[in-house]
Parts: sequence; structure tokens; C-alpha cells
Amino acid sequence: MKNKIYLPNGTEAQEACYSEFPIEEYNTNPFIQALPPIADKKTIIKKLMTIPTFKEVERELDSSYRMHIVKRLYKLFQPLPQHVRIWNMVFSLVFQGYLARNPFDKEYIRYVNATGKQIINRTYDLSNKTDFRTTANCGLLIGYSGMGKTTTMNKILNNIPSVIVHDTYRGQHYNQTQLVHITLQTPHNSSLKALSLQFFMKVDEILGTNNFKKYVSRNLSVDAMLPLMGIVSQNIGLGLMVIDEVQHLQNRGVLQMMNYFVTMMNSFGVPVIFIGTPASYPIFQNELRIARRVTGSGEIIWNNMGNDNEFRLFLESVWKYQWNRKFTPLSEELIQIFYEETQGISDLIIKLFVNVQQMAIYSGKEEITIEIVKRTVKESFKMMKPMLDALRSGNPYKIAKYEDLRRLEETHNKKTERVEQPVKIIKKEIIKGNQMVNLLTVSNNPKQKIQRDYTDDDIRQVYIKANKLGVSPYQLLLEKGYIDEMSFGQGDDFL
Repeated sequence: MKNKIYLPNGTEAQEACYSEFPIEEYNTNPFIQALPPIADKKTIIKKLMTIPTFKEVERELDSSYRMHIVKRLYKLFQPLPQHVRIWNMVFSLVFQGYLARNPFDKEYIRYVNATGKQIINRTYDLSNKTDFRTTANCGLLIGYSGMGKTTTMNKILNNIPSVIVHDTYRGQHYNQTQLVHITLQTPHNSSLKALSLQFFMKVDEILGTNNFKKYVSRNLSVDAMLPLMGIVSQNIGLGLMVIDEVQHLQNRGVLQMMNYFVTMMNSFGVPVIFIGTPASYPIFQNELRIARRVTGSGEIIWNNMGNDNEFRLFLESVWKYQWNRKFTPLSEELIQIFYEETQGISDLIIKLFVNVQQMAIYSGKEEITIEIVKRTVKESFKMMKPMLDALRSGNPYKIAKYEDLRRLEETHNKKTERVEQPVKIIKKEIIKGNQMVNLLTVSNNPKQKIQRDYTDDDIRQVYIKANKLGVSPYQLLLEKGYIDEMSFGQGDDFL
């Protein structure tokens, strides 16, 4: 068992205990060997699972107590396949990022010493090429608000020691405090200086150091701060930087901020994970250097759950925690209404289940019914109604009003159809796995008409339907909700 150590400022750290890995290149680096073992899928699920305290006898308690007890459900964490993917991405980035930063590698020691002298003498130039070849990459976690991105990341990082204290490595004295990971919040104004100051303050808070006082002054520019952040990262063996709420970069400072993170990876070897809502995705699509690194290590798109087995697994894992006097079995009708009213957003599923139980207790019904679910939604989900209505409609125009709800695969994976000349489409069918798959083969034949199958949300479908019905395309587009009718009363002013 690994011993705990407390730093002078009270931070809990872990005494380094070195493991041997089946991967040869991991066994010569104390930064890597001090990390936890690489876990299999079963172990990952076990480590992430959090189950609230539950006793059936509590159902007999007075309603005033049960109104409080039901909120234990907010502690529940049911691992799903997406959580396992995120775990593997995080661990891979940390392990791989340390490969080029071996504190016992002579070339790396030489690079760190030379870089440190240049930064202190203010002669360091970020644009200069060096012999240091980084192994750091970045990960991207983009998903709906309410799917648990930050919660999941925090639970995973809780399974990696934040601070590791080294003393002796393979018989050699090795005095080193290793900060494995740090999480920063993107400033609302996209200020690089605010992010830099946050970095120094967070490191000092965790390790009890005085880097902020030592390096930061009122007139220090961001260009001067970045190398100082780099040298601090090298000195503390920083393994991973997590940047949360990156959608705040949407308005300004995007290019500068991306240059900032690329420098942290290239010059100082620190891997970065970006967490944000779908509103932040265009940032990474437009930044080739980041996109290239994300492609090499991990891009996880986390949309809401569909009405499928994953959603049912999640709902079933929650359903057994009922504190109403009468236990209500999970029926198909209840499954459908819970999906309809939450659209597969995990945070809303939990909140609806808590509020439904409280409503059942408060009303005296003491059981979950369709009527109570509808009443709860009407009274407790008022603010969410426009967003959920947009999701239910499947209308891209309505969903586009809420950037945090945009399904990324609909915009990211679609390709523009381009036809150089009329083609003949021949339909063939093959069996792939357990599913029938349609293949379309084409042959040049200018006499054949082009036939296309448009998706339900394709605006061209509306135009085709309008022609068939003999009505105005504009009127049909208006009815389908793709455009707004801009009408003004006589007393309205148009500015």
C-alpha cells in the first residue's frame, strides 16, 4: 500500500512507489513508474461506480425525512461506455506525455537546463527550434451541458494522485515533487493573462510554493509569462493540464489562446485536455495544429443518449432507489415518458426522478405515475421547456438557437454532395454483421434521372413536398418552423 505524505501547506501527497509495466519504454522513467497501474474495463467501471446509501426501511420514515433522503440520488454515478473511453484517453495522454520528459535522460536534462537559463536571462525565444521532440498531445471532450463532462473528468483524475513525492529511484537520490495534473477554468473574457495568473496561483495553492510572488509582477506581459509557466511545469513534472469551459473562447482571443496551448505542448511537453460544449467545436475545426494533435490522441463527442439500450441501462440503474411508500416497477410507458421529458440528458434524468419522488411524497400519492411525472415536468422544468422542445422537434433551425445542444455528428460528418453528371443508381444489398446494408453503385448514363433519398431534416424535402402539394415553399417552410414570420402591429416601430 502506498504511503500518504502531507506537504507543509497541508496538501495530501503520495510517496512514490515504482511499478513495472509490460510496456518496455515505461520502465525507465520515474514520472511514469510512480503512476497507478493501467486498468482494464472491469476495474475502470468499479472505480468510477458510486452508489448512494439505500435501505428499504427508510420508505417507512416520515415524509419530511424522505424529502431530504431522496437527494442522495445526486451522488449516484453509473459508468457507461463513454466514461471508459474518457478514462483511457486521460491515462494515455498522461503516460505518453511523460515519455520525452525523463528526468534521468541526459539530453532532456540538458534541454531543461539550457531553457531555464535562457528564460531567466530573458533570451528565450518561443519560435526557435530545439532538439526536444515532444510526445505530448491533446484530448478533446465536447458534449451537451448536463451530460457530466466535468464530473466525469474529476472522478477520473481522483484515481490519479495529484501530487507524488519522490526520494530515491533505483538506488539514486532523487528529490522531486511531481504535480501530475492541474485543472484550469477558461476566463470568461478569454484573457491569457488571467489564465496565466490562475496557473501560478493554482500551483502555489496545491504545492505551497511561492511561484506567483517569485515570477509575477504587475507589468509582466503574457509573452513573458508563458516561458515562466513552462519552466515551472518542468520543475514540478506537470503531467496534464485540463482546460474546462473552452466555449468561452468563442468570442475573442481564440488564435492567441491556441498558440498558447500549442507552445505548452511543443516547447514544454505538457499534454492538454479541452472540455467544452458543442459551441466550442468550431474552434478546433479551424485550428489545424490542435486538430492534428487531437486526431492522434482522442476526440470524444458526447451527445445526449438516444432512446436505446444505453438510456435504459442508465434509467434502470437509477430506478431501484425509490423512497416512496409504494415501489413502482419500471414500465415501458414510464421509460418513454422519461425519455420524452429529458431527451436522454443524464443530469435531467436524475433531477426528474428526484422531483417526481418528492412530488409523490408531497401529494400523498406515494407512488410514481404518468400523471405525477407530467405534473412534475410542468411545475419544475419550465425553464428547460424551450430547449427540450427544440430537441424533440429534431428541427436544426430550432436547435441552432441553443449552441450547447447542437448534435455534432450532424454537422461534422456530413459531406456536401457533388454530382458532375447524371448517374444511374443501382441498388444492391449485402449482409454485414446482423444488418442489411444497401450499396449504391453508379454508372454514367446521361439519360437517367438523378434519384436521391434526403433525410427527414433536409430542407430540400420541404421544397419537393411543396411542389407535390402545389403550395408555396415559403408557406411550408413557415409551417415546419424553418423560418420566422416577421409581423408587426400598427403601433410597432421597426428599427
